[in-house]
Amino acid sequence: MSDDFVEVITPDVLARRVAELGAEIMRDHPNGDLVVVGILKGSVIFMKDLLAHLPLDSTPQFLALTRFGREGRVSVTLDIDEPLDGKDVLLVLEIVDTGLTLGTIHKMLDAKGAKSVSTVALLDKAPRRIVDVPVEYRGFEVGDEYLLGYGLDWQGLFRNLRSVWAVMNMPRFLAEPEAFVDAAYSTGNALLAE
Repeated sequence: MSDDFVEVITPDVLARRVAELGAEIMRDHPNGDLVVVGILKGSVIFMKDLLAHLPLDSTPQFLALTRFGREGRVSVTLDIDEPLDGKDVLLVLEIVDTGLTLGTIHKMLDAKGAKSVSTVALLDKAPRRIVDVPVEYRGFEVGDEYLLGYGLDWQGLFRNLRSVWAVMNMPRFLAEPEAFVDAAYSTGNALLAE
């Protein structure tokens, strides 16, 4: 295996932590009745696995945003199709970084009348935070490496890996993305569905 690409969270560790997060959420919301909002596209795999540990009456929804311009303005490209008045909302993100997008989402959901908004993030790059945003449920705190797999992508690729990988040599990755593919497949558990 190459030191240029390192599997940092294995499928077994991911599955165990997702189950633990589900138990934490259930403990805080024993009556269920959550509107579970996945932020597209990165949250899909994590959200699918997390929903298996939440009450059956949890309502899955999706929100898609685009960020553009130097100011980082956010535009909604897919909105929630259910009224949120008086409801508890659980945001599902694959990663929280600066907090800018999450802060905007919180304001949007508050404006829609949500009773409460909490966040579950699989990965948290807390040292990179610019905006102080709450992350009530955190899977793993991670460093500043570029991460791939389990919803995290590079140019739309590699989201479907069953584990999380760190790119330790970005110049090599950019020059030879197939070297990363070789490293990921060498573990024998690369894809979500084999």
